[in-house]
Amino acid sequence: MRWFEIALVSLTLFSGAVWLLDKLFLAKRRAARESLLDDGKEPFLVDYSKAFFPVLLVVLVLRSFIAEPFRIPSNSMMPTLLTGDFILVNKFTYGLRLPINNRKVIALGEPQRGDVVVFKPPHHPEQDWIKRVVGLPGDRVSYHDNQVTVNGELLKYTPIGTYEGHGNGTEMTGSQELAENLLGREHRVLERTNLPLLDQGEGDWVVPAGHYFVMGDNRDNSEDSRYWGFLPEQNLRGKAFLIWMNVDGGVDFSRIGNSIP
Repeated sequence: MRWFEIALVSLTLFSGAVWLLDKLFLAKRRAARESLLDDGKEPFLVDYSKAFFPVLLVVLVLRSFIAEPFRIPSNSMMPTLLTGDFILVNKFTYGLRLPINNRKVIALGEPQRGDVVVFKPPHHPEQDWIKRVVGLPGDRVSYHDNQVTVNGELLKYTPIGTYEGHGNGTEMTGSQELAENLLGREHRVLERTNLPLLDQGEGDWVVPAGHYFVMGDNRDNSEDSRYWGFLPEQNLRGKAFLIWMNVDGGVDFSRIGNSIP
């Protein structure tokens, strides 16, 4: 989506510059020539710039500083988020950031354990990923035998039942669905019981300052901090808070308007 940001900022600046130039200089020159040319029409470029600049500016402000839409491209956050979910991301919860370079200009808050965040992974900075914050700066995080421990406290898990996927998520049918209590914040995760004994990302980590430890809710099908390391704070894009549409072979109206725990 970086190309869209660049295009939106460029078009906004260009149309705004044309509008301002016309207002300060060109309009006066046209007015002086109108009596001679008997033509009060504005140039094509000026006309379109004045028409589109306010629209582009509103879209830029809303998208950069208020809320931005994203589409979920994978199953790594099942059962919370499904492939085909269109979500809204709060862009000011963790501070106001400039478009394109994502530099924070005003600090407003920091991620909390359990937040679902959109970010640019360090090894794929051109992409937008989504995971859940499990570890904060200074936390000790462990993952062994499909269980998470934070600062020496083993998270509590409550069995819900066997998960039945649909659409692009049918591969997860048969997984065990569990309620995970992340030190006071509860959400659901999936655990596959039929996997071979391969590397499941087990290990122990201490989260450095200015970084976060993130994991997908689909624990056995998520490329997250267990594999590529810690998420730098400057890579955050915002906090996911609402599902506004789901299209996966068809529209699933039951998911529209659901909040993201």
